[in-house]
Amino acid sequence: MKHIQRRMLAAVAACALPCAGHAQFTRTATATFPVTLTITSNCVISAAPLAFGSTSLLTTNLDFQSTVNITCTNSTPYAVGLDEGTGTGSTGTTRFMAGTTSGNTSTVSYQLYRDANYTDVWGVTVGTNTVSGTGNGSAQPIPVYGRVPPQAAPTPDSYTSTVTATVNF
Repeated sequence: MKHIQRRMLAAVAACALPCAGHAQFTRTATATFPVTLTITSNCVISAAPLAFGSTSLLTTNLDFQSTVNITCTNSTPYAVGLDEGTGTGSTGTTRFMAGTTSGNTSTVSYQLYRDANYTDVWGVTVGTNTVSGTGNGSAQPIPVYGRVPPQAAPTPDSYTSTVTATVNF
């Protein structure tokens, strides 16, 4: 008797899952739904510091380079501008660094260029003195060429200016 019970239990167990699956589901129904995403034009800008180092006399050009990085949505056109900076006396594309010691009214003139030949001054007028490009979804480095031209050496001090980089898109 135990032998027969074991065979019956084995037969029921072997059929339980496959037999139940076939017996319960005999019809199907379907539905569709949209999956969407909207990509909007966008740009992000970052800039590395431009440090001219240390010197005692300004008898020759001091040329140094920095980078502005632009990351724009694929196929988004952009234009990057650099303002005149915060140095005392800076206007338009005439740039000055101001001394940081209280009472020091000396300035150091400098310029920012869009090209390695130091001929195209960088400004903020789109289509005139900015750098244009088209985004590709990855960071695109744009070099900034800085020059301190020969000039009378000002009072010994640290000189600074803060330039704002803007991306128009």
